[in-house]
Amino acid sequence: MKRMCAVYLLMLCVMGAMGQRADYTKMSALVRRIVIEEATRQQNKQGTRASHGAKAPLLTAFVRINGDAGEVLRENRCTDLAQFGTIHIAAIPIDRLSQMSIDRRVLRIEARQGMHALLDSMAVHIDAIPVYAGMAPLSQAYTGKGVVMGIQDVGFDLTHPNFYDAAMQNYRIRQLWDQLSADTLGNRLYVGAEYRGKDALLAYAHSRDGLKQTHGTQTLGIAAGSGAGTNYRGIAYESDICLVSNAISADKEFIDSADIYKYTYATDALGFKYIFDYAKTHGQPCVISFSEGSPQDFRGDDVLYYEVLDSLVGPGRIIVSSAANESIRKTYIIKERARKSAGTFFENGLPTAYFTLKSDARFTLRMVAYGAHNDTISIPSQDILARADSQYVDTVAFGRQRLAINIAAYRSCYNRGETVFDAVLSAAEPLGARCPVSLELVGEGSEVEFYRGNGTLTVNSLNPNLCDGEPTHNIFSPSSAACVVCVGASAYRTGFTNSAGEYIDINWGTGGAYAGFSSVGPTYDGRIKPDVVAPGTNIVSSYSSYFVENNPTEYKMKLNISYFTVGGRTYAWNCDGGTSFSAPAVGGAIALWLQAKPDLTREQIMDVFAHTCTRYDRAMTYPNNYYGYGQIDVYKGLLYILGLSGVEGISDHHPSAVRVNVTDSRQVVITFDDVARCPFSVNIYGTSGSLIGRRTFAAGQSSYAMDMTSLPEGVYVIQVNGGTRGTTGSVLVRL
Repeated sequence: MKRMCAVYLLMLCVMGAMGQRADYTKMSALVRRIVIEEATRQQNKQGTRASHGAKAPLLTAFVRINGDAGEVLRENRCTDLAQFGTIHIAAIPIDRLSQMSIDRRVLRIEARQGMHALLDSMAVHIDAIPVYAGMAPLSQAYTGKGVVMGIQDVGFDLTHPNFYDAAMQNYRIRQLWDQLSADTLGNRLYVGAEYRGKDALLAYAHSRDGLKQTHGTQTLGIAAGSGAGTNYRGIAYESDICLVSNAISADKEFIDSADIYKYTYATDALGFKYIFDYAKTHGQPCVISFSEGSPQDFRGDDVLYYEVLDSLVGPGRIIVSSAANESIRKTYIIKERARKSAGTFFENGLPTAYFTLKSDARFTLRMVAYGAHNDTISIPSQDILARADSQYVDTVAFGRQRLAINIAAYRSCYNRGETVFDAVLSAAEPLGARCPVSLELVGEGSEVEFYRGNGTLTVNSLNPNLCDGEPTHNIFSPSSAACVVCVGASAYRTGFTNSAGEYIDINWGTGGAYAGFSSVGPTYDGRIKPDVVAPGTNIVSSYSSYFVENNPTEYKMKLNISYFTVGGRTYAWNCDGGTSFSAPAVGGAIALWLQAKPDLTREQIMDVFAHTCTRYDRAMTYPNNYYGYGQIDVYKGLLYILGLSGVEGISDHHPSAVRVNVTDSRQVVITFDDVARCPFSVNIYGTSGSLIGRRTFAAGQSSYAMDMTSLPEGVYVIQVNGGTRGTTGSVLVRL
């Protein structure tokens, strides 16, 4: 972003130097910027290519082609990496982008960068509660066994004991594609390298960014960790694990500058395909959890990306993603039609500020720097549209410094009747540093929407009327895609005690309330998001031992609640929060559901949510843009999937004071928290809902056993009727 204004300032003079004008209408914003940079380099006879010798920079992009795609790609020296109908993921030489865009057979070239690990992007550091908080407990019957739990993330510690089975005997990570690996000799993959099998994975030890990142170790632990003998067990703790370590904006130090454009959303899509391909090869259902994202936009940067994701998912193939953590700040303003103006004060900690506007009619963007003269800039939307290529470029005196303005206009990819304006403002010092700055949307005949890119929307007594702004419309991509299960966060405990015995009190709510940082909808095209919520505060998970080792003074070390040593290495359990933690919890839950119904689809999952989610605020209509359908209830969801929800005699909740386990000798052991104080009965149901058997037991013991060896293998419902709510309920078991 810091470079964007300078790049666009060169645009007009560059166009005349280009041999043949590129078709910018076919390009997403990043592709357009790269083409301009390449043309500038050609004009100046210097730049990135010269500094890298013969190595030709490549862009990984989505390309929609109508015609002979093979011929188009060969003519432009492209490598076809994957195909999804008319959409190809291709490695495109940057010097061919301009020529490729004017080929009539090429309809669209799209690429985008800027993924962020969503937990790391927020200032929320809170404690541990069991992953199952707020959800009905799960029995041994559904552990994720036979299901592939996929995680695409950064900072994996492949040696962590949490990724063995509960007995610490069997290693559960099957393979990893590290897209940043430098070990590429003889590698078959487009970027990075692949590692398969226990020996290769443990020898590699951690993803290339594992000394600086730990996010993936945390999310994987929540989705599928065994607990390593502790209470911090993940949801699908017996699932098979397949990983992709991708690249985020904080990973640039690991990427050669000539390869920087190899890492885009298209590369992430290849990562999703990699995991699904592994599952398909082994005949297993699969769910992928993804706790990264970037803001949505109107430029069409995500159009082909979302189509590819839609083609990847299907029966037994589910993608779950975190909503983001953007609701701690105001992000959205709407000026309704017939209202003269709406606005806010704006502060930014960086020299470059950016935001997006959308409207279906004329309006004026007004900015005021409050001081001796109240410097005012007024930019009518029609003036932007009248510029060449709808690019408004100017530099003006504003607030005691020079302000470079670049505003690009284009049709909304969601509503062709609306125009979108991407604004980039650059100065020597951040906006608001020298004097207060306001932004105002003016025009009675228009409805105008404002979407924050960075900075902070504030109020100021200098003009109390400029107080608009709300923390909505901030769901990140790809969670905003219709085919992706979008997960927000609910809140529980308010503090924790760390390994030093210090109590850290941070309160985002209790009892399953909406966590105030969790992003809310709607999406830019008006759809309700998130789809569901899960605990996202006070969560304990595994931490990368390599991150701990290499960052001993990092603030997050204060959030470690305990340490343990295995094989001479010291490992940690760490407390943190965010929708990054909510998404893998739902991903793990869906893995349990896939074990029961391997061909489960996203549409069916939405139906499960609609019928079984816990609703914190009964006064609200569901689904809504805060909770979606509500908080996931794994047990009720299993009953619904198996068709048992309406069977008479079967409770729809787990008995809180009773534990039901199955031994290796096929004994069902029922253990009470206290001695059974009165006689009780146990009903056994098949998954058809039929009553198979009934046993009665006398009072006076805390543990009882039932011999189940006469029953065939399968799933059964054990209904305990103990007389109180805590001792009455049902459990699913597998024999």
